[in-house]
Amino acid sequence: MPAACTASPEPDPVPATATSLAPATTRIPPTDAIDDCGPGSRTTHTDGVLTLATDDPAYAPWFVDDDPANGRGYEGAVAAAVAERLGYTPEQVRIERVGFNEMIAPGDKSFDAALGQVTIVDTRRDAVDLSSPYYAVGQAIVARQGSPAAAATSLADLSGMKLGAQQGSTSLLAITDTIHADAEPVAFETTDDAKSALAAGTVDGIVVDLPTGFQITEQISGTVVVGQFPRPNEVTEFFGMVLEKDSPLTPCVSAAIDSLYADGTLDEFATQWLAGTGGAPVLE
Repeated sequence: MPAACTASPEPDPVPATATSLAPATTRIPPTDAIDDCGPGSRTTHTDGVLTLATDDPAYAPWFVDDDPANGRGYEGAVAAAVAERLGYTPEQVRIERVGFNEMIAPGDKSFDAALGQVTIVDTRRDAVDLSSPYYAVGQAIVARQGSPAAAATSLADLSGMKLGAQQGSTSLLAITDTIHADAEPVAFETTDDAKSALAAGTVDGIVVDLPTGFQITEQISGTVVVGQFPRPNEVTEFFGMVLEKDSPLTPCVSAAIDSLYADGTLDEFATQWLAGTGGAPVLE
């Protein structure tokens, strides 16, 4: 788990590059390919090994103890279950760390599949493959207690405030496309940079996915989840695994995720790892 943030000088934000993204088709056609990509299938970068990747650091509640290999946390559990459904033992799974922007960039990948709270949007499919969704997520605003942002009861109340989020994320897009903020959003290199700016008071609030928002309030004293965005909204919010464009693994990974959805495993993971992230008011 990342260390709790304390007030510190604000990291230099990178230029904001938020642009509107078209809604996504969240599911690819059903397939029975789950048995076609196991060890010996020659569908992975290294035969007999499934290489999974995530961001660095790997944040709670998606992972636990910054250790993507331990099968704990929601995405850690999903990664382990997908590997098992494809026929790989824990000893046959390799973990890599890949930055978020590198994860979704076009081109050859060093990994077979990656998880990192990547929202499924159509324009990303121009660069990479995206699996069936494994989680439906809402975006949320986190602010300092007692601040004007913390008193907001609607999206309109936030429109004139200085808000930030991780660059390249749908959280950043939500500031312009859902809040319709008057001010240019501040794009940070990482979520940790955004959290540091919030703690230092150099932004009024930050936008993150809802479970991460509740985790931040545990890490940074004096912060609160102001509310969550209505769903659906202008930014489609489903997380999918990322694979190299036209990867032969894509239908297999999607079939594995679909099977985890069908038998209730994903619901069990959500109950175990994401419980307590409900209850935030919806900001209309």
